[in-house]
Amino acid sequence: MTGGPRWDISFLRVGALATAAAAAVAAPVAALVGGWPAALGVLAGAVVVTAFFCISGVVIAWAGRIDDALTLPAALGTFMVKALVFFAVLGSMPADGWVDRLALAWTVVAGALLWSGVQARWVWTRQLYYVPPPAPPAKPSELPRPDPEKPASRA
Repeated sequence: MTGGPRWDISFLRVGALATAAAAAVAAPVAALVGGWPAALGVLAGAVVVTAFFCISGVVIAWAGRIDDALTLPAALGTFMVKALVFFAVLGSMPADGWVDRLALAWTVVAGALLWSGVQARWVWTRQLYYVPPPAPPAKPSELPRPDPEKPASRA
């Protein structure tokens, strides 16, 4: 493990709260428009997209703590596994089941866009350094004291 700064995954809480708020509005609307299967599809989609982004965030942060070069393979590998699982589950669900697959799929799309916006805002509002920041200035008590035996140099 590197001794660098810890990876900040605080956007996960914000994304989860934003998704919960959007689902709280969208589920009743979906129930009125498409019935209970559509509302359950919205709720299931919100859970799926939140879980997917949280899994990715944690895996990428874990890989970044080991070595920054591992973050891209971790992100791509996690995305591939999640996509395969999601498509397998979505494909195995019956078309006329208790969850509306179309509502679930559209909720995942909308949720992914919402999470992308949350992550973009999180990045844009943080001080992120591409190189290590400079050391803070020394306090006056830590500055070297002039030697009274040496004449002051004039530059």
